[in-house]
Amino acid sequence: MEAALDLIVPILAATLRVATPLILAALAGLFAERSGVVDVGLEGKMLAGAFAAAATAAVTGDVWLGLGAAILASSALALLHAFACVTLRGSQVVSGMAINVLAAGLTATLALAWFRQGGQTPALPPDGRFQPIALPGAQWIAEVPLLGRLVVGVLGGHTAPVYLALLLVPLAAFVLWRTRFGLRLRACGEAPGAVDAAGVSVAKLRYAGVMIAGLLCGTAGATISTAQGAAFSTDMTAGRGFIALAALILANWKPWPVLWTCLLFGLLDAVAIRLQGVPVPGLGVPFPVQAVQALPYILTVILLAGFVGRAVAPRAVGIPYVKER
Repeated sequence: MEAALDLIVPILAATLRVATPLILAALAGLFAERSGVVDVGLEGKMLAGAFAAAATAAVTGDVWLGLGAAILASSALALLHAFACVTLRGSQVVSGMAINVLAAGLTATLALAWFRQGGQTPALPPDGRFQPIALPGAQWIAEVPLLGRLVVGVLGGHTAPVYLALLLVPLAAFVLWRTRFGLRLRACGEAPGAVDAAGVSVAKLRYAGVMIAGLLCGTAGATISTAQGAAFSTDMTAGRGFIALAALILANWKPWPVLWTCLLFGLLDAVAIRLQGVPVPGLGVPFPVQAVQALPYILTVILLAGFVGRAVAPRAVGIPYVKER
């Protein structure tokens, strides 16, 4: 049993760390798309947040200022997306892809111009990074045979964004299904005409959904560069925004399934990291690094191909609302 725990505990702990930005980004997409706005720009907003967080933390040495800058940068792109989709009633997919392209080019250009390190920011000092937090009561919990080691090893010693992501899942479920705001937001994605007939502004609610998405994407980006990493590098989000979007679809636009789906992707990514350099049984050669790194993306394609037809999206998502006169 001890040998099994030696293998399982590090993988599960890594799963939580790797899944954190996916959970935050998928929740971002949940709020935007439940309001009726398709958000393909999760990747771009995360990338902008990652750069803003690392750049600010590198200059000020304060990780919380970095987080604030990440939220501001991501929210600015979210506001642009909301203006294009809600106010101008433009194509939501085109707007989201434009944000991805804008963020990819702008972050690389600014990083090169400001820091002159090939598109990277300087390595962050300890105060410019999120540090692990000790689990309260870990010493007493660890004394419980087997279970104590599993709980402390898996849940203990993570950074603040990990615990924040886990807390936001029940909070999102409560807000969307137990509050008046959540009911109206979901109604905007299902029957915006009924919301308008009730005297509630569809545009304001959709703006709110997209701006909440911007806040969460900024936090996800800051997690990647200041918690999982120690600097910004070009395109460091590596498609996580699209994986989060796939997780949202597979979860049928519901918070708790979003958590489990993101943990599944995180588990595969954690296992892929462990497989690098490990010999293939019977062949004596290590697993190909490229094939191992591609596993999460291969799983995304397979799952979407098998389950996307069963997912039921909000009925009015992607459809600009024109107020009836």
